[in-house]
Amino acid sequence: MGEERLPDFDQLPVAAGRPPGSSWGVWGEGDVLGCLNLLTAERVVEAAGLVRKGAVFALNWEMELPDPPLFNRPAFEHHVNWLANEVGHDDELGGWNTQSSSQWDGFRHIRSAVHGFYNGVADEEHGIHHWARRGLAGRAVLVDIGRFRQSQGRPLQMDQTDPIEAEELLHAAEAQGSRIRPGDVLLMRTGWTTWYRGLDPDRRRALATDLKSPGLRPGEATSRTLWNLHIAAIGADNPSVETWPPGALATPEQFAAMREAPEKVSEIFVHFSLLPLLGLPLGEMWDLEALADDCQADGVYEGLFTSAPLNLKAGVASPPNALVIK
Repeated sequence: MGEERLPDFDQLPVAAGRPPGSSWGVWGEGDVLGCLNLLTAERVVEAAGLVRKGAVFALNWEMELPDPPLFNRPAFEHHVNWLANEVGHDDELGGWNTQSSSQWDGFRHIRSAVHGFYNGVADEEHGIHHWARRGLAGRAVLVDIGRFRQSQGRPLQMDQTDPIEAEELLHAAEAQGSRIRPGDVLLMRTGWTTWYRGLDPDRRRALATDLKSPGLRPGEATSRTLWNLHIAAIGADNPSVETWPPGALATPEQFAAMREAPEKVSEIFVHFSLLPLLGLPLGEMWDLEALADDCQADGVYEGLFTSAPLNLKAGVASPPNALVIK
């Protein structure tokens, strides 16, 4: 289905019997790619034309960061082994969580509280390998919400649950002269990774067990805005794309509604809408600083995007192994 036929959020679902607010069936029965279907061959060709100066920006943060890992995830062990006769080395990772640093959240990561995994596909039939075997490329557009908020005299509070309204993304894009197009990979730079680098070890240890961070405000307005942009994916430099912790901004009425109707959990944590219902991939803790600095310097906020996730059958998540080339 081309974007000219994509329904608006308020027209979802496209067929009877589908979950409310879901894109299930938009790309057919059994689809496992969701909005990544918008990375068409035509868009790849167009995006390749954005390479003008040969500047390459790698978006993977160091695997060792955050240190210690967030969300009670274990720290991995890196073992370097001598080969026979000490002719060289190989190495092993022990206890490595694929979401411990820069990551794609795959469609096995979160299921709907009521309806299951994206598009009604069985859990074990999803997996990051589908994305890897397809290969991901297209146009990236960076929206520097961190600098935008700074210019408005309302800098993001990196150690607080500071919400970014969905409409602010559109205002920030307009302010920097960018147009977000269907099929884009939207990169949202808050500045969180740079802030984290400046923390001392004690502050980092405290964050590992008591994280508060800025991000998109959870709720239907965010789902509606992102879907109606018809982007292929969103990648951000903060820990969860949306604010953390879940529920910190919720009203008592929202909690009461969730108890009555569990599907309303997306009003408190929008992952439950974006991943299993809308099929919109989320990238978290991406290193966007060098790219953002270059975009500010030359005024060009777009480039060719590529990503090669792990070809891990039935994998839940993966480092993005992403590049933007300008």
